[in-house]
Amino acid sequence: MHTKRLLALMACAVMFAALQLNAQSDARKKTGATFTGMVLDSNGKPVPGASVMCQTSSGMKPRAVHTDAHGKYFITGLKQDSYDLRASADGAYSDWERNIPMRKNHTKEVTLQLLNGNTALSGIIPVKKKP
Repeated sequence: MHTKRLLALMACAVMFAALQLNAQSDARKKTGATFTGMVLDSNGKPVPGASVMCQTSSGMKPRAVHTDAHGKYFITGLKQDSYDLRASADGAYSDWERNIPMRKNHTKEVTLQLLNGNTALSGIIPVKKKP
């Protein structure tokens, strides 16, 4: 008697797991393209809490996400287009990764490395303050 109940319970568990996998697969299909990757500092170490900017290569639909405690980021739900990515943290920026083509339901991994210092100010001569 207990064996029949156990088998029935196991069969239900297997069916539930199969339905969950199918639902996850369907959800991935509907979310569009995804960028994933890491943000590294100038020494190659992961940067938690860094900001990652994503926009179409034409400059439209900007989005920003933050890296997790391990320096990883995920940008989901993107439409088929070309995108530009850039990371920043504490005044340091990565170079722009430009014109990255994304297809429907495509996932691409892009690592962004912060440069030493604020690249937005490169080429500007600092003004010395008078004492």
